Amino acid sequence: MKKLRGRLFLLFVVTVVSAILALPSFPGLFQSLPDGVKRVLSHRGLSLGLDLQGGIHLVLEVEEERAVEIAVDRIRKAVEDLLKDKAIEVEGVRREGSKMIVITLQQEADGEAVRTLLDESFPNFMSQNPAGTRLVYELRDTEEERVKTSAINQALETLRNRIDEFGVAEPLIQRLGLNQIAIQLPGVKDPQRAKDLIQETALLEFKLLEESKAALDLPPQVEKGQEDTVRKTLEGKIPEGAEILFETAVSEPDGRAYSIPYLVKKDAVLIGDVLQDARVSIGEFNEPIVSITFDSKGAREFDELTAANIGKRMAVVLDGKVYSAPVIRDRISGGRAIIEGTFSTAEANDLAVVLRAGALPAPLKTLQDLTVGPSLGQDSIEKGLRTTIIAGSLVLIFMIVYYRLSGVIANMAVFLNLICLLGALSGLNATLTLPGIAGIILTIGMGVDSNVLIFERIREELRQGRPVRLAVDSGYNKAFLTIVDSHVTTLITGLALFLFGTGPIKGFAVTLCLGIAINLFTALVGTKVVFDFMNRRKLDTLSI
Repeated sequence: MKKLRGRLFLLFVVTVVSAILALPSFPGLFQSLPDGVKRVLSHRGLSLGLDLQGGIHLVLEVEEERAVEIAVDRIRKAVEDLLKDKAIEVEGVRREGSKMIVITLQQEADGEAVRTLLDESFPNFMSQNPAGTRLVYELRDTEEERVKTSAINQALETLRNRIDEFGVAEPLIQRLGLNQIAIQLPGVKDPQRAKDLIQETALLEFKLLEESKAALDLPPQVEKGQEDTVRKTLEGKIPEGAEILFETAVSEPDGRAYSIPYLVKKDAVLIGDVLQDARVSIGEFNEPIVSITFDSKGAREFDELTAANIGKRMAVVLDGKVYSAPVIRDRISGGRAIIEGTFSTAEANDLAVVLRAGALPAPLKTLQDLTVGPSLGQDSIEKGLRTTIIAGSLVLIFMIVYYRLSGVIANMAVFLNLICLLGALSGLNATLTLPGIAGIILTIGMGVDSNVLIFERIREELRQGRPVRLAVDSGYNKAFLTIVDSHVTTLITGLALFLFGTGPIKGFAVTLCLGIAINLFTALVGTKVVFDFMNRRKLDTLSI
C-alpha cells in the first residue's frame, strides 16, 4: 500500500507539472490565468516550425574566392599607399588572378628596396620572381585559408546582426559544411524584403568622380536594362583606374525609372568599415534619407578627404550602385554624412539596418530558396490536427470495444502520454514541425501497442485460471522485456536522426525520443498503478 501511494503521488506530480509546463503553448488559456499566476509561470511554450506558420528557408554559400579577391584588393591599395609614402615611383600595382599582386617598377634599381618593404610589411605574401621590373607576389596558402574561414565566420555574425535588427522571432542560423549557411525565418510576413536584407552585401564606398574628358562622352541618362550596352560602347575610352557606375532615378511626370551614369575612380577613398551608426531621418524635401556617423578614425579620414577635394564630386556607392554624387562644397568635420536616394521609408530603414550590422565579407550565392506561405502552414496545422484526431479516435474506440474497462485505462494512459509530451516539449521550448506531429501520432500508436502486449499477457494468465492480481502482475512482468526492447531500438533510431538530421528531421526525432521515454513511464507505471489501485478489493473478474 505504501508503494502504491508513492507511485500515485509520482503520477500526480508528473501530470500536474506537465500540465503547468504545457500552459504557455495555449495562448488563449494562458492569458485567461490570473496575473499573479502568469508572473510565476514561464511565458515561452511550444513554438511552431517553418512548415506550420510559414516563412523562408535559405541555404546560402559564401563566395570564398571573391572574399580572397577583396582581401587582396585591400592589400594592393595598402601597397600603393606604402610605395607612395616612400617616394618610390611605379608604373602600376594591380591584382592578377585571385591572389597575386603585380608591381611594375619604373626603375629596376628600386627592386631591392620594394622587396625589403613588402617582406617587412606584408609577410603573408611571398615573392614569385627575385629580379626585374615586374615583381609578382602571391598570397600564402595559409593566409588564403585564414581569409576564407574568417569570411564564413564574419558572414554568420553579420547575418545574425541583421536578422536580430529585422526583428524575427526565434530564427535559425547555422553553418552547414565548410562554406554554407542555413537560415530559417518562421513567421516572416514579407519574404522578399527579408531575402533582400539578408543577401545584400552592403559594401559602402565613397569614390571620387573621374574628371577626364571621357566623362563628357557619357549620356545624361540611360534606359533601365541598357547599362551594359553603355559600358561596351565606351570600352577602350575609359581611363585606367576608372569605371562606369549608375544611379537609379525616377522621372517626375510619369514615374519612369532610368539610370544616370557616372565615371568614378575604381579605388574608394573611404569605405564603410569606419561606420559607427546609421539612422533613417527626413530630408529637406520630406523624403527619407539615411544619416550615417563615422567612428573617430572615419571622422578624421572624412574630414581630411573633404578638405582635400573641395569643389569635386564624390559618389556614395553601395554594392556597386551610386546612391548620390554630391559636390563637396566645404570641409565636413564632425564625422556625419547622409545618403540620399530614390527609396521608400521601408527601404531606407533596411539600408540603415544593413549598414549598422556591417558589410558581408563576400557576396552570397543562393543554393536553396524555399518560401512557405502562412496559409499553407495553417493548412498543414489543420490537416495534422485532423489526422491526429481521426487516428486517435479510431484507436481509442478500438481499445474500448476490444478491451472494455482495461481499454479505458489504456486510453487514459494515452491522454497522460500526450499531456506529458506537450509539457516536455514546452519546457524545452522545442519547435513543433509537421514531422513532429507525425512523431506524436507514432507515439500514440506505440503507447497503445505497449498496452495491447500487456493486456494479451494478462488474458493468457486469466485463461489459465490465475487470480486477477497475479494475472495482472504476471502480464506486466512477461511483457516488460518485450516493451523495453522495442522502445530502446526505436529510441536508438530517434537519437541517430537527431544527431545526423537537420531541420524537420530533428523535430521528428525530438518528438519521437521524448514520446518513447514518456510512453515507457505511462505504460509500465501509469496503467499498473490503476490496476493495483483496483485490486485493493481483490477483484474476482477483470473487464479485459
